[in-house]
Amino acid sequence: MMKPATAMNTWSAIGGVAALAILGEVLIASAMRGLGDLDIIREKSGLMGAIRAVLSSPVFLAGALCMALNFFAMLYALSIVDLSLAAPAIASLTYIGNAIAAKIFLHENVDRRRWLAVLFVCVGVVLLSH
Repeated sequence: MMKPATAMNTWSAIGGVAALAILGEVLIASAMRGLGDLDIIREKSGLMGAIRAVLSSPVFLAGALCMALNFFAMLYALSIVDLSLAAPAIASLTYIGNAIAAKIFLHENVDRRRWLAVLFVCVGVVLLSH
């Protein structure tokens, strides 16, 4: 029988999963923007050329590695945290982190409506954690 996770362990596991997801998604988005339109690559080089272009991108591979690590971190988190807390908290923190990372690292235009949505998600995470 496992001991219940402390609050520090719970939120560390949830935060780690969310951080890996955010990093993976930002890296993959950055890599795909750098590659350009895959339909154009496929027209010029065929399907295998498009696959080769994606798989030869170090940024894409780093993002894919983060997503794989995210999967295993999620397994760990679910082994110590109740699903009813872990799933919504991870999804919420990932949503919040993606909006911030998109603004900072991908220079996306995150409008007022999205920031308001992020604020509501933050409030939801706080309510969920109590």
